[in-house]
Amino acid sequence: MSSSTSTQRLYFLLLSSLALIQTAFAGDPDITSDFIIPSNVTQIDGNFFTFTGMRSLVGAPLPATFKVLKASMVEFLALNRQSVSYVVLQFPSGSTNLPHTHPRFAELLLVIDGSLQVGFVNTANKLCIQTLQTGDMFVFPKELFHFQYNLDAQNPALAFLAFGSANVGTVSLPNTLFTTGIDDTVLAKSFKTDVATIQALKAELASKP
Repeated sequence: MSSSTSTQRLYFLLLSSLALIQTAFAGDPDITSDFIIPSNVTQIDGNFFTFTGMRSLVGAPLPATFKVLKASMVEFLALNRQSVSYVVLQFPSGSTNLPHTHPRFAELLLVIDGSLQVGFVNTANKLCIQTLQTGDMFVFPKELFHFQYNLDAQNPALAFLAFGSANVGTVSLPNTLFTTGIDDTVLAKSFKTDVATIQALKAELASKP
């Protein structure tokens, strides 16, 4: 092999490695303009870049059940391709954000009020768990199943989530398994239980809002 050929291959490997690293850390796809203008929007001013949906939190009574308030590209059109979004989580006492995953991006949580037990399971099936107090932050790595739980029997909790995407996507483990039509026998064998138990779980999930 000639010296020039070796050098060319070295450059190729180097460029390929850099491309993979760039892809691994990329957020939303790059755009060639400052922002994306929806086809139904004719006037671009400060209003387009303003989201007022979180005002509903101010002075509002505490929700009776776990509640999610999103500011993603669906609710806030200006976020399209901007690689950022926010979510507010409201936890009444004893409520849980059920195990779920975001297939494309990591999640950064900040506890604003109260305390939360949080955790995720890595690819070695190890549970990483922590109890957070007001002001604490926790990162959930990309694609790993995770949860949040307000274990305080007396007080609610409030948390903010930040994502490196305007459209992170969410896969809920209970809903994916028990509300999408997977055969009861398959689920019973998978969980080493009987069909009656699986049907009871499905009925319970179907009864919840």
